[in-house]
Amino acid sequence: MRCYGDYHTHSQYSHGKGNIEENIQAALARGLKELAITDHGPGSWNFIRLGVRSASELLVIKREIKALQQKYPGIKLYSGVEANIINREGELDVPEEILADLDIVAAGFHLLIYPPDFSSFQDIILKNRFIYKWFPGKRKEIRKENTEILIKAVKRYKIDFITHPGYGIDIDTYKLAEACAERGTLLEINARHVEELRAFIEAAARTEVKFIINSDAHGAEEVGNFEKALELVEKLALPWERIVNIVK
Repeated sequence: MRCYGDYHTHSQYSHGKGNIEENIQAALARGLKELAITDHGPGSWNFIRLGVRSASELLVIKREIKALQQKYPGIKLYSGVEANIINREGELDVPEEILADLDIVAAGFHLLIYPPDFSSFQDIILKNRFIYKWFPGKRKEIRKENTEILIKAVKRYKIDFITHPGYGIDIDTYKLAEACAERGTLLEINARHVEELRAFIEAAARTEVKFIINSDAHGAEEVGNFEKALELVEKLALPWERIVNIVK
């Protein structure tokens, strides 16, 4: 089995170490046929450059990718975003008109974000970073709320895939996977965080949801590095037909 495309890679526009062209060259060297640049949305902490400076910068990236597509016709390039969920209603940090102009919309539940208000700070950050850790009796409630937030995002937007589901937060992946299956949203098997996410992928595998394998590359040397993810697929005996970017 092999993956023909990598749809979750970062560049210098967020917290990637390399530039877009270096990612393309690395993808070609690994024999990939498709590549997406999905830098973090503007809700990420920008004082340490985790995300784009503004949502409009995603369109700057798109123009750069369009120019590079002419230079590298041997690989199909996509412009996208790894948007952040920013509140209890499942809203993303990128306006819908910009999401509609991108090729790929991925969404993740991240804690290193600027919440839009104090209520969102409580729901997203305070509960997951502090209350969950220090008040075990609250964990079941927080897990339920996290799951509901993700499902609201899936129902609210046309999301291509959820990135690293369960990484850094506690969720009911089975329920999320059911919602994703209904909406045609994929769940990511993230090669960067395989071991941390194994139990979540096992839970999701019991539903009809489909998966996508990505590198979550933060440098060109990581683009197309799917080895650990493919090993997990084999260990779980996950049918390759359920993974959209795998060919035998």
